[in-house]
Amino acid sequence: MRTFIRSNLGLKAIMAVTGLIMVGYLLTHVAANLLVFRGPALINKYSAVLHSQPALLWTARAVLIVSLIAHVWSAVVLTQRDRAARPVGYGKWQPQVSTFAGRTIRWGGLVILFFLVWHILQFTTGTVQPAPFVEGDPHGNVVRAFQIPWVVALYVVAMAAVGLHLFHGTWSAFRSLGLVKPSEHALKHKTSLVVAGLVWLGFTIIPLAIFAGIGR
Repeated sequence: MRTFIRSNLGLKAIMAVTGLIMVGYLLTHVAANLLVFRGPALINKYSAVLHSQPALLWTARAVLIVSLIAHVWSAVVLTQRDRAARPVGYGKWQPQVSTFAGRTIRWGGLVILFFLVWHILQFTTGTVQPAPFVEGDPHGNVVRAFQIPWVVALYVVAMAAVGLHLFHGTWSAFRSLGLVKPSEHALKHKTSLVVAGLVWLGFTIIPLAIFAGIGR
């Protein structure tokens, strides 16, 4: 098992499984966040119910933290091995069948990682406060934050990175686990396109709509 985990195949399997765990979380998270358009009572009640079950909440957080660490570790090791295998770059590099999402997957991952830290500090712990933060008032916290132009811009850019990452990453996860066949036609990866599109649209529409005065 140790040999398998340290092999390229094992690392890709770890990336796939942990990535799909986080995809599942993002789908539920975006669905919950869209409750902001139903008014403060519903989303604040949802948050209160979650926090009233600390064992369940922290179990979910522990799974996500372990998944994130394993995902990043696998990506770093695979990147180091890839670079070691080709210490001298191409004289002329021209992509053939790769997508923009695939070519930017590593940089996008770094953007998402830094954004994740910011997001937690802003909306979970209230450590950074571009707008006043009130514990137990997620609706108010979101509405106040997304009236600030640079905060809206930050989230829109970050969600673009998330969408691209999910588009390539979801399909790659299915490929690594042997669940889909190889394809040179990126837009035929319908499942990953739908998943990435739903998550990107759901998360992006919230700051834009609130900034425009909808859902306040």
